Amino acid sequence: MKSASPIRIAPSILSADFAKLGEEVRAIDTAGCDWIHIDVMDGHFVPNLTIGPLVVQALRPHSKKTFDVHLMIGPVDPLIPAFADAGADVISVHPESGPHLHRTVQTIKSLGKKAGVVLNPATPVEALDGVLDMLDLVLIMSVNPGFGGQKFIPSALEKLRRVRTMIDARVKAGGAPIALEVDGGIDRLTAPQAIAAGADVLVAGTATFTGGPAAYADNIRALRAG
Repeated sequence: MKSASPIRIAPSILSADFAKLGEEVRAIDTAGCDWIHIDVMDGHFVPNLTIGPLVVQALRPHSKKTFDVHLMIGPVDPLIPAFADAGADVISVHPESGPHLHRTVQTIKSLGKKAGVVLNPATPVEALDGVLDMLDLVLIMSVNPGFGGQKFIPSALEKLRRVRTMIDARVKAGGAPIALEVDGGIDRLTAPQAIAAGADVLVAGTATFTGGPAAYADNIRALRAG
């Protein structure tokens, strides 16, 4: 069930020091992260308010790493172009954040960006029907979205296994690979479980940023080792 792809670590800047976000992005880049995960929350779709496209644009010069932008906003469609223009490389959306998921994914792809779909704990895998062949990434939430520092929900492991099976079948049939990402409660204990279930991109906020910049490289190495 484990992915054949190398494990990529995507620290969530939600857990960074917001007073010096540019420095924090440079620090995790230097420490060896693969992607930089940017959680965008609107205080409506989820009960928290974080950042907008201007912050993404301001952070873009601080790293050439992949900007993995997770949009927890509704309605999502009107703001996708702004995040694309701001420097997002991957844009992920929730099926519940707009009326026409297929059209939303089409919009992301038309802007030259990689597209992802996010499954909340209560969102069934069947929500991927009709769009999987268009995707570059599937993100499994192992907590309910909206806040960092939550406890890992074990049922996410079965969802990871199911989506890994779907992705592997697609690749076997000649389709392009799809990254399988997991977000929520990922630490040195849960990372190996998620990897064994098929995840190949780990979003980790608290587990990356704990201990300050001097600890980031060790934190990232420990997560990658699984």
